[in-house]
Amino acid sequence: MRTITTMLGTAAAVITLTGSAGAQELERIGISVGLLGNPFFVATIAGIEDRAREINPDVEITSVSADYDLNRQSSQIDSFIAAGMNIIMLNAVDAEAIAPAVQRAKAAGVVVAAFDVSAPGADVTVMTDNVDAGRKACQYIVDHLNGTGDVVIINGPQSSSIRDRVAGCQEVFSANSGINVLSSDQNGQGSRDGGLNVMQGLLTRHDKIDAVFAINDPTAIGAQLAARQLGRSEFIITGVDGAPDIEEALKDPEALIKASASQDPYVMAGQSLEMAYEFFQGNVPAEDTILLEPQLITSDNLAEYQGWTAVR
Repeated sequence: MRTITTMLGTAAAVITLTGSAGAQELERIGISVGLLGNPFFVATIAGIEDRAREINPDVEITSVSADYDLNRQSSQIDSFIAAGMNIIMLNAVDAEAIAPAVQRAKAAGVVVAAFDVSAPGADVTVMTDNVDAGRKACQYIVDHLNGTGDVVIINGPQSSSIRDRVAGCQEVFSANSGINVLSSDQNGQGSRDGGLNVMQGLLTRHDKIDAVFAINDPTAIGAQLAARQLGRSEFIITGVDGAPDIEEALKDPEALIKASASQDPYVMAGQSLEMAYEFFQGNVPAEDTILLEPQLITSDNLAEYQGWTAVR
């Protein structure tokens, strides 16, 4: 089952968990994320660590980067199982193919908690409503173009979150007959370098582009860098994350990046850990999947936005 809540409501509702008499002791947690080089995942790890140490200050936490490699992440899960982890916090790099590794962990008695993206068979999941994030970022494009223009979608690794963002974006574009999608299948790897490389190719192939939807903020930043290198400035860019770098871009009137559907990685991952701990104690949640509502951040509302680096 799923429930949807706002980021603000979730942040206000975060509860400090402490071990109680008779509770199983939380000793070891393993965390596998898509890419440790992405500040988003640094924030998720901080959220997990802070909530976990409220439960047990001495808990052992191991964080590893899958580098968007399915085989690497599967091996990491097997290593976590062998190390006797109580909980595996998983940011799955593949929306479907990670299932056998998840099942091996569960068969070994390890609680698997998904965050940011879904993972087949995970005991609990907390993530942004990514379909809505894609809708909001691409509705901004449609509104800016008055419903007419040539656009591109820079895609990424096929995790559930990215698939959902693209689906939400395509839903909006399809509802506007004047929008022509020039490209939607180029994989920017969810990174600045990947966005740069894909955008360079798109700019070489297309003489005119009116707008770009990038599946996350690093991709958007890479796309903007490609445009500047090639002297192109006829289009706008939107993304997803609400990252610190995007906050800076939105302060610059000359930036091509104009909007981002924000997430709260710290709260998201921390809430997933809280739910996982409850599951570890034998308390099965009535709703095993929580969707957090994204907020569209632009220069107009940036002053009210409390981003990833806000004091917790």
